[in-house]
Amino acid sequence: MPGAKKPSVTKPKQGTSTKGASPTAAPAKDKKPRRPKAEPVKKVAKVKVVKGVLATAGQARPGPSKKRVPTELVSGLIGPDHLTRFERARIMGARALQLSFGAPPLIDVSSELTDAISIARAELESKAIPISIRRTLPSGEFQNIPLVDLL
Repeated sequence: MPGAKKPSVTKPKQGTSTKGASPTAAPAKDKKPRRPKAEPVKKVAKVKVVKGVLATAGQARPGPSKKRVPTELVSGLIGPDHLTRFERARIMGARALQLSFGAPPLIDVSSELTDAISIARAELESKAIPISIRRTLPSGEFQNIPLVDLL
């Protein structure tokens, strides 16, 4: 028949089973289920900040925006009247670092004092280190205390 159409032949897709396919052929992949659509996000009114002041409340912003001018406290003593363990460790560590970089010791070094930490400890016990401790308050006030006054 001259006007008849020929049947079209298509190739099978890879991974699909056909008649006569081997049992070791890969099974067809399942389609992933669709996730439900997320609900639209509600818009929240933004707080407008004008020159460090909340526009809605009219209050100053908390935190580091306040500039504190450090002032020296003259009367009273900030903190305990003795050297704290943290201050002692900081002073001994700083002095031991100086000694390890070649600073001259401030006391006579005996044969027992072999390392920088033991020399720094001996200097601290003999009150030979000319250092002041700065103790500060959250308000910005500070106090410089000579090390001799705390030992």
